Amino acid sequence: MDYTLNLKGKLMDLSTPQVMGILNVTPDSFYAGSRVQTESEIVRRCHQIVDEGASMIDVGGYSTRPGGTEVTEAEEMERLRFGLGIIRRELPDAVISVDTFRPDVARMTVEEYGADIINDVSEGCETMYRLVSRLHVPYILMSQQPTLKTMLMSFARQVQQLRDFGACDIILDPGFGFGKTLEQNYEIMNQMERLQVMELPLLVGISRKSMIYRLMGITPEESLNGTTMLNTVSLMKGADILRVHDVKQAVECVRMMQALKGQNMK
Repeated sequence: MDYTLNLKGKLMDLSTPQVMGILNVTPDSFYAGSRVQTESEIVRRCHQIVDEGASMIDVGGYSTRPGGTEVTEAEEMERLRFGLGIIRRELPDAVISVDTFRPDVARMTVEEYGADIINDVSEGCETMYRLVSRLHVPYILMSQQPTLKTMLMSFARQVQQLRDFGACDIILDPGFGFGKTLEQNYEIMNQMERLQVMELPLLVGISRKSMIYRLMGITPEESLNGTTMLNTVSLMKGADILRVHDVKQAVECVRMMQALKGQNMK
């Protein structure tokens, strides 16, 4: 199916898969290449993401990697205010997704900086569901379920709850690397096309994750080739959005996949 997202009254067409570039205003995200903390680093990174062809920038102020340092809500807000202020100054029309599981943080980023999308890695809660519905922003609902069967059951329940509160644009994220063993990550990837039964757009974020570097016995810095391979598989299985560190390579994956389908050859 071809989907659209309503971004403040403007429709983003997902008939061609989109790329979301990662920008972390954190000191401890698992991949060092995504960490930017100074003004000059943020300026460079946000322009790089857009220049390389991404249509969205995903900004995070709290690393959710295993063993990551606990960050207070106030600190997360301070980091995001710093980063979002710079991005909005540099790229006022950029589509910004904010990676947070805290409703008050999400509300602040939408109300103060016009964040366009909320990307929640916590599987959500009623407070968050009500908030995104009231603010009329697309919501990325991630699953920490370990099997496709339990994921579909959980998604069905959560999506119905979101719709009951009035949410319109819901994006599903299988949550690779969250609550799953190495084997379970690959089992879900192998069957991911079954998530299309939900009739909602799918976001995949596998960029340089442990399911790649643990399998290959390498580091996140050495995991670009594996990331590109799994991004390609994800597109074949119905991904509408790729959330990545390496935008140029992901955009090339999308373009080649479209060429295989006889679409958008230019």
